[in-house]
Amino acid sequence: MLLLVGLGVFLLPKKDTPAIPVVTESGTTEVSSGKYVTYSEGIINSTKDDRRVLFFYASWCSTCRPADKSFIDNEANIPEDVVVIRVNYNDPDTDQEEKDLAKKYGIGYQHTFVEIDAEGNKVNLWNGGGFEELLENLK
Repeated sequence: MLLLVGLGVFLLPKKDTPAIPVVTESGTTEVSSGKYVTYSEGIINSTKDDRRVLFFYASWCSTCRPADKSFIDNEANIPEDVVVIRVNYNDPDTDQEEKDLAKKYGIGYQHTFVEIDAEGNKVNLWNGGGFEELLENLK
């Protein structure tokens, strides 16, 4: 369901599903109950009770785009206790926070996944793939 408030458009979550705020590339804030979300410090903090997988990508990456589509198409099939968080770490307009996150986990190139625990410690790391590889690599 869409809710129009002032100049903002909000996607309302399904009942009994926690809402997660997402700011799109255009700057519009959406509320998503999804399991595939865009990075923000708020997302990291609000998903500590879930298994979190960081997807380090770049908008120019030719292998990241099919992976992104794979997660969008299969979002409903991502395990209930898992959240995949897109981190744009290597674009000209990438903010320092995302660059620092990539440095923290030793990310050297895009299309890298890092599963982290509640404290933000690395549990698993793998390169490449999409939804199927996510399921294979979850710890």
